[in-house]
Amino acid sequence: MTRLDLGIPGLRRDPAAPPSTVGRPDVPGLVDRFGRQARDLRVSITEKCSLRCTYCMPEAGLPAIARDDLLSAVEIARLVHIAVRDLGVHDIRFTGGEPLMRADLAEILARSSAVAGGASISMTTNGIGLDHRIRELVDAGLTRINISLDTVDRDHFARLTRRDRLPAVFAGIRAAKEAGLTPLKINAVLMRDTLAGAADLLAWSLENGVRLRFIEQMPLDADEAWARDNMVDAAELLDVLGGRFELSRPHRDDPSAPAEEWLVDGGPATVGVIASVTRSFCEACDRTRITAEGTVRSCLFGDEETDLRGLLRGGADDRDIADRWRAAMWVKQAGHGMGRTDFVRPKRSMGAIGG
Repeated sequence: MTRLDLGIPGLRRDPAAPPSTVGRPDVPGLVDRFGRQARDLRVSITEKCSLRCTYCMPEAGLPAIARDDLLSAVEIARLVHIAVRDLGVHDIRFTGGEPLMRADLAEILARSSAVAGGASISMTTNGIGLDHRIRELVDAGLTRINISLDTVDRDHFARLTRRDRLPAVFAGIRAAKEAGLTPLKINAVLMRDTLAGAADLLAWSLENGVRLRFIEQMPLDADEAWARDNMVDAAELLDVLGGRFELSRPHRDDPSAPAEEWLVDGGPATVGVIASVTRSFCEACDRTRITAEGTVRSCLFGDEETDLRGLLRGGADDRDIADRWRAAMWVKQAGHGMGRTDFVRPKRSMGAIGG
């Protein structure tokens, strides 16, 4: 199979032909045509992962990206610096694939933290191996962490991820808690075969003092098995959780935050629900993404990509890179469009885009 077959297309934009900026106001931030401004940067640093979750990765994994095609620690830090200093970004999150698969992760964090000013430095991970590296990562500047965990049933975990590694994830969670990375958030993708265990996962989260967020599954799986009529939506999840817990006062602490938070049994504990498909929050989206190969991706569901790596390696100055980034975000689409009859799923899978 080719890279395109498994969701890693070639560049959508030639560096010599930037997106049109007709009508764009002369402002420094990453604004788009719909009045949104991107302040949250997601940086994918690898396509590799230690798991093979069915909603993300093919069983054999994604095709390897040549080492020279990945952004280096120095290049990543330069983009972080431009984003914070020139473009109004104030949250930096490193993703994958699995960030812990990069041997130079601590260097990436340290170099980025050194130029990030007051921006937060966080990471989304499956937690495998985190217990062995947590100290160096915190020392390098890691301030927050999200850990992916869809079930606390070991058999279900092994089937879903195609790897029997649940104890290793638990070890990573314990290490993050002991290192003081709080609030520690747990991300769980809603799947039909794990819905029955959703209440158990919430009970475990409450017992362990972590903040659980359920996420509706999106059509970003490399196997392209997602079907709208078979997905578990937020309403069905809330019915299941409501059979065991009292959920009340749904709210959002931040209008641009994707999770709707519910008080559990009167609070103060909460459970979050990210209804990416059925209760779209695209109109408040404030994210910009850099893929592991150094392209700007303005939307999870938009295949248009703008190359920054070529500029980084071609001698462009920071001003040119910032302008190209602004142009890429100006043409961001209105939303994912999953409710339309002409919806076409993106060519990249989640593992190839970065979560």
